[in-house]
Amino acid sequence: MLELEGKIDHPQLKSLISGIAAFVARASIVQPKKRVLICRDTEDNMLLECCLEARAHTLITGDKDLLALKGNLPFDLKILTPRDFIEEV
Repeated sequence: MLELEGKIDHPQLKSLISGIAAFVARASIVQPKKRVLICRDTEDNMLLECCLEARAHTLITGDKDLLALKGNLPFDLKILTPRDFIEEV
């Protein structure tokens, strides 16, 4: 017998794909104009620059270096783990 626990079924997969498509349809490309040098992992600064340019309200991430900045940014951006985001919604 196949083990199906933790797997998604076909209707769930269709719903997931539909949700991703709706998200992508509303996405826009930004080109940051301001440099940000805040994160201890310098490569993550690019994400903060994009959030700033896009005037994002929330960054959802599991990245420990970005999560370490929670509440410590010189601009208004909420940084949440995926779990925290789901709990808020």
